[in-house]
Amino acid sequence: MPLPEFHLPEKPLPASPQVGLILGSGLGSFVDSLSDCTTINYDQIEGLPTSTVPGHAGRLHLGSLGGINVAVAQGRLHCYEGHSAFTAAAPVRLLHQLGVSTLILTNAAGIVNANFKPGRWMLLSDHLNLARLSPLTGSAEFIDQTKAYSRELRELLKAVASDSGDTKLYEGVYAWINGPEYETPAEIRMLRTLGADAVGMSTVPEVIQARALGIRVVAMSCLTNFGAGLSGKTLSHEEVIEVGQQASRQLSNLLENAIPGFVEI
Repeated sequence: MPLPEFHLPEKPLPASPQVGLILGSGLGSFVDSLSDCTTINYDQIEGLPTSTVPGHAGRLHLGSLGGINVAVAQGRLHCYEGHSAFTAAAPVRLLHQLGVSTLILTNAAGIVNANFKPGRWMLLSDHLNLARLSPLTGSAEFIDQTKAYSRELRELLKAVASDSGDTKLYEGVYAWINGPEYETPAEIRMLRTLGADAVGMSTVPEVIQARALGIRVVAMSCLTNFGAGLSGKTLSHEEVIEVGQQASRQLSNLLENAIPGFVEI
């Protein structure tokens, strides 16, 4: 089944991006590190829905990072906004149309593994699709997900982080739940039993869509807070955004050094 095309405004655009990024809650300031940047609002792109969630600006940025042409989706779409998984993965299809072959996904996530600490980053090694939704529903695309998250890209990021010394990367399994409510303490205990290290409300539909399109994927969770029952604190989206904003600098430094290597492997 042919995928619908997106139509961008008639304006001069930079060269086709090689690497795409989708930013999670509170991580929008990452775009400040781009050079020679062209910005397009989502509502100017025909066929692309707009985000309604605080911390998701809804802008596409085309620019350069580390000498590599990149496209950055500042803000994503979520199933809890009422979107289907197919619609939630629309930014991935847009990036694919622009020429992206490597995709970096970031999100804000709650900690399930009590050994992890807030304010740090976790590389996704695998995921649990507990929402049981897919952007491929309605087709007969049987996509292998044994290697959904590129080991080569993960190893490169870990090497760059180790060399820089200012970013500690955990690695673990991400659980996707629908939201928008946060989990109960019992649900956090269940997730840990199932093997999850972090939990969030996004990313998995985008990963499935990217792999179906032949795009390499690496994903990172900004661990913004402990899951319910692990700290005794009340959970809030404001805290998620605040911690994400603080962690954006680490992300910028890490990716600026890592992205040139992404196009070489």
